Amino acid sequence: MSSKRILLITGANTGIGYETVRALLESKQPYHIIFGSRSIDKGKAAISKLEQEFPSAISSLELIQVDVVDDDSILEAFKNVNDKHGVLDVLVNNAGATHDFSPQNYNPDDIKTLRQNFNKSYDVNTSGTHVITHVFVPLLLKSSDPRILFVTSGLSNLHSAETIGLAPFQPQSVPPAGWPKPFTMQAGYRSSKVALNMVMLNWHWLLKADGVKVWCISPGFLATGLGGNPELLKKMGAGEPSQGGILIKQVVEGERDADVGKVVNKDGIQSW
Repeated sequence: MSSKRILLITGANTGIGYETVRALLESKQPYHIIFGSRSIDKGKAAISKLEQEFPSAISSLELIQVDVVDDDSILEAFKNVNDKHGVLDVLVNNAGATHDFSPQNYNPDDIKTLRQNFNKSYDVNTSGTHVITHVFVPLLLKSSDPRILFVTSGLSNLHSAETIGLAPFQPQSVPPAGWPKPFTMQAGYRSSKVALNMVMLNWHWLLKADGVKVWCISPGFLATGLGGNPELLKKMGAGEPSQGGILIKQVVEGERDADVGKVVNKDGIQSW
């Protein structure tokens, strides 16, 4: 196991996290992949499926329970990784969530739920991701080539929001005067991912002298289960989640080392 690069991927049992594991299992480079999942049962089921798909993989899988909004869970995960391995080469902060209103349940007068929805998105996508990074940095500093990847979103692109509107969900338009305003999709999610980009920059500068390479990964508009309806997303033009896994693998394997401290996507660098 000592010859294998050791990675921890949060939210590995589904979506882009799962596709990242698939991409790494297909790699010619050997990894020991610590498979982070909130649910042990869902993690076991996902690993079983992967082992059936890749029976001869040179990389190995290890399931660990971790929930980025639960500090005790994070600390227990750190203890387990520290006791077993004593080092971490790559942290892929993939776990993410959206808790925004849907068009069906939007109520502009329900400010309590409005606050809860925003806070839940930030707790997972921003605060929880920052905390788990903080906890695992000591293990990353023991690696000869430490890397931290934060999975952000194209929806975090301020330039895009300013110039073309809130695509891909809405065309650029100015709502008519008056109140209430029309429903805006993913307001909390996109805001939390903008904040995550700053979290990445914070860690990039904090760890620069330590030789830690840090990025945000913008996987693109993909049909994951994050919004609860991947089939609808496909109809809107979303790509396959495997595209995100391939991009993350490329960053892990050094293909985007010239772009540290940036938001990278498959086409290059995403503007802020």
